[in-house]
Amino acid sequence: MAAFKQSKLKHVGNPLHEIIEITDYLYLGSVIPARNEDLLKEKQITHIVNATVESDHEYKIPVECMKIKITDSLECHIGLYFDIVADKIEKVKNMRGKVLVHCMAGISRSSSLVIAYLMKYKKMSLRDAYHLVKKKRPIINPNPRFWQSLVDYEKKLFGKTTVTMKESEFGVLVPAIHCKSVKDLFNW
Repeated sequence: MAAFKQSKLKHVGNPLHEIIEITDYLYLGSVIPARNEDLLKEKQITHIVNATVESDHEYKIPVECMKIKITDSLECHIGLYFDIVADKIEKVKNMRGKVLVHCMAGISRSSSLVIAYLMKYKKMSLRDAYHLVKKKRPIINPNPRFWQSLVDYEKKLFGKTTVTMKESEFGVLVPAIHCKSVKDLFNW
């Protein structure tokens, strides 16, 4: 019994083991808590968006699952899925359900999909949606291709963008939001 308590305690505070509430019906996490039946029941999750190619997990509690097979790579066109996932989340909200969006680590793919939803249905700017999700789950970090897709989506939705992409020293476009945080970190 003590060994069980001890192993449970080592996961406390580990963001990979948490389901983070973004709104009262929208949650973000990794594959680890998505497989935790007790946690899904506790959060009253009724729907799951599984944004992985790595995990074909079947959930043992009664949830409806949408599988979006995307990789966390610079070749992936995640923007193709923004509307379908955002529409699904809004449908779940209107049914008074709760949806968990997850990828493997809850850092890049799932956070990008959640940010896209917030822009489309909450009418948030990309900058504000990113900061809201980052505040609730500090480990999020959409890859540069996903950032570009989010910028393009914001332009499609609102006709302008609140985040500019700048070339990094490695020749990759990155959001200026990160440039400022890196400068602040090193007091540049």
